[in-house]
Amino acid sequence: MRTLLPILALAVAPGAAQAADPLALRSNVFVERTEVADGRTRITLTEPATVTPGDRLVFVLHYRNTGNSAASGLVVTNPMHPSVAYQDADGAQVSVDGGKSWGTLAAARVRTARGDLRPARPDDVTHIRWQLAGTLPAGGSGNLKFRGTVR
Repeated sequence: MRTLLPILALAVAPGAAQAADPLALRSNVFVERTEVADGRTRITLTEPATVTPGDRLVFVLHYRNTGNSAASGLVVTNPMHPSVAYQDADGAQVSVDGGKSWGTLAAARVRTARGDLRPARPDDVTHIRWQLAGTLPAGGSGNLKFRGTVR
């Protein structure tokens, strides 16, 4: 079964990731492939034409302070698209309840159909959030990255 890229593009489409003003966001998605040539292993990132279940994806969010002054206390929140299972995100918090609560995946719990709590799994993640440390000067920019797998 093939999943077309336009579906995955929704994972980081403009407006999907949210940031505090005056932060402008731009996003890219890449397929991460491991290639072996001449006995050497090489990891490449390519822009996907199509993806299939199990493909590893790398999402890059580029942020920029478009305001006229420095900004602090900035937060970027990105919902996970249903066709992508979360894998990891450096320095980010995750939510498994639609963005109501935040923390590490290791600390997150999900209620089962029987009402019991179980440890959250990567495929339970609904949102990712970064709280940008320090002050971002006017015109300042940076990148945030997270990985997922096509379901």
